[in-house]
Amino acid sequence: MIAHLVIWTWHPTVTGDQVEGLVHTLRELTADMPSLHRYECGPALGLRQGGDFGVIAVVHDAAGLDAYLDDPRHRDVATKVIGPMAASRIAVQIEVPPTFVGQ
Repeated sequence: MIAHLVIWTWHPTVTGDQVEGLVHTLRELTADMPSLHRYECGPALGLRQGGDFGVIAVVHDAAGLDAYLDDPRHRDVATKVIGPMAASRIAVQIEVPPTFVGQ
């Protein structure tokens, strides 16, 4: 299994309402994506240094990652919603055991 992790830092003009709207949009978007085994997103808790917002998407394999990232709905949100908010983005994919998602 593969975990795709993304961290964004927002432009200073991004509002709490925009972030709240993004969480809602991403959860709605990912609710019916069959390639996702698990998906979590949200604003940073501010407990340690880091970005402003994170996503973790767990898929079975590289084909599942491609299906998620290349989905037109995902691309649309990334371009039209996240793009204008983001000052920076970093992503990484790591292998995780099936027990990571409770299997």
